[in-house]
Amino acid sequence: MDLPLHGIRVLDLSNVLAGPFCGYQLALMGAEVIKIEVPGQGDLARRLGADPKASARQMGASFVAVNAGKQSVTLNLKDPRGREILLQMVRESDVLIENFRPGVMDRLGLGYDVLRDANPRIVYCAISGFGKEGPLANRPAYDQIIQGMSGVMSVTGDAESAPLRTGFPISDTIGGITSAFAVASALVDAVRTGTGRMIDVSMLEATLATMGWVVSNYLNAGVKPTPMGNQNFTAAPSGTFRTGDGLINIAANEDKQFASLCRIVGHPEWLDDPRFNERNARKANRAALTQALEAALASAPATQWESAFTAAGVPAGLVLDVPGILAHPQIAERGFVASFDEAGQHVTRAGFRMSDADPVPRAPAPQLSQHTQAWLAKLGYDAAAIEALRNEGVI
Repeated sequence: MDLPLHGIRVLDLSNVLAGPFCGYQLALMGAEVIKIEVPGQGDLARRLGADPKASARQMGASFVAVNAGKQSVTLNLKDPRGREILLQMVRESDVLIENFRPGVMDRLGLGYDVLRDANPRIVYCAISGFGKEGPLANRPAYDQIIQGMSGVMSVTGDAESAPLRTGFPISDTIGGITSAFAVASALVDAVRTGTGRMIDVSMLEATLATMGWVVSNYLNAGVKPTPMGNQNFTAAPSGTFRTGDGLINIAANEDKQFASLCRIVGHPEWLDDPRFNERNARKANRAALTQALEAALASAPATQWESAFTAAGVPAGLVLDVPGILAHPQIAERGFVASFDEAGQHVTRAGFRMSDADPVPRAPAPQLSQHTQAWLAKLGYDAAAIEALRNEGVI
């Protein structure tokens, strides 16, 4: 079955992660996504990743992660002929994504007004660190910078280790998801009215928008968020706990769940202990409760506790590493990893499935400029013209 964005064409001018992740989400939903890359160089992510040999081939693991299912066309947008080719493609497309600093596309003569004149229905998504306006608008920004400025690092880790960055580029990823949602929403209106719009995505604001609970606690309750390590600030016992063998996450956030936990670990008397018999009391006495619970959990391994808690309706789960979760039967049964054996690529799909079709990439990540010739031929360029453009560095 066709996926929801079947028939939508996206031009992805972005690099590294936030923009490419946006384009990848759209590709997973059925859109035709064409990466526009710099001739000879391409996306910087082509040279990033843990496999040096793949990076040397311009197919780095970082690039593969978010570019499967896309096409690759190389254009020199500093050359007027390259810009004209892009405008021809814009006329036949629905979306353009870019993550340059604000003003770069205008200086290239490819700003929103120009693209809108070429195609009034175009949805233009510009992703930057801070957005188009404001005192920080023209500053460069990477994920690390946004994590620090957004407050994410201030609440990650514990009192000894914070501020601490997350273990993956969360702000880039959030920026990409936010952009994909905005683009998909704008497409609904563009299809209905024939008129597109400009979307200005700020990675800083996108990150802050996902921090709703801690931000709200400060805005509405005057409570400054503090780092709590692996503990959940909303409840106790809710966090990561040591067992006789391994770590386990427990989220006994409701009174009935806590009652079940007390029974399972053999301490029903905790229900009458004034330190633990009420939700706010448990939060106030979190350290004492953690100490008592870990002493009880020391009698068995984490796997055994996970089974016991789950059977009783107490939310619990092992603390796994990346290889551990990717090998888990749950991930395997739902087909979360897509493999392209001929290209030696393994990628992940979207975090959801649909009743009639799964959002999975249809092809491996493309070689640099793999689709340039085919696209120029579609636009009416003959073989001699294409060769001349290649020799002159336009493509």
